[in-house]
Amino acid sequence: MKTMTAWQEGVEGRVLIVDDDESLRNEVAEYLSANGFDVLTAAHAREMDVILAQQSFDLIVLDVMMPGEGVLSICRRLSDAGGPAIIIMSAMGDEIDRILGLELGADDYVPKPCNPRELLARMRAVLRRREGAPAVANRDGMEFEFVGYTLDLLKRRLRAPSGVLVLLTSGELSLLTAFLEHPGRVLTRDQLVDFARGSDADIFDRAIDVQISRLRRKLNECDGQDLIPGHSPMIAR
Repeated sequence: MKTMTAWQEGVEGRVLIVDDDESLRNEVAEYLSANGFDVLTAAHAREMDVILAQQSFDLIVLDVMMPGEGVLSICRRLSDAGGPAIIIMSAMGDEIDRILGLELGADDYVPKPCNPRELLARMRAVLRRREGAPAVANRDGMEFEFVGYTLDLLKRRLRAPSGVLVLLTSGELSLLTAFLEHPGRVLTRDQLVDFARGSDADIFDRAIDVQISRLRRKLNECDGQDLIPGHSPMIAR
């Protein structure tokens, strides 16, 4: 178990690497430390729990294939407890575990063997999302306020920070509502379809990628904010 240095001003975040491959976790830890993170490592879930009982973290990187408690169980209980962000590392043959992990609360995944540079980029993206102000629901959940926007579900109207009304189709409105009602979660396309059943389900199933693209473009054109990035891990393929 690697000892973490004292928290210092200016570091990007505190990260726990959980992997039974000692050489890999040490390599990743050294790379992340050199790029501004405070890092601690654990070999398995029991060791992870001991560390979590003593310290808090912004993000945990979990290997899919570990002895003892499986990553799916870990993702579920950490997500239920409102724990730190989670990125899972998955070998190409573990696609089902990767998808289930995302559905159970993981924020993103990276393929294994892991490219430390890609992991660093994904960690920063996840932490940026976590730092963003969450949507605030008012009027019994019929109105949302997020990064200056106001969405009124009763009037089916979205107002941009500039005050301009943004015209949305039924499908786009359903998509935006699904994102706002499930903040910080990775959503699969099947989940988005389920959450957006208020629109024509068959048409929505076939056109979901188009709807996402149009919604992204409309939001970007309003104030230049990339609220739904083109390769957002919030949408699992």
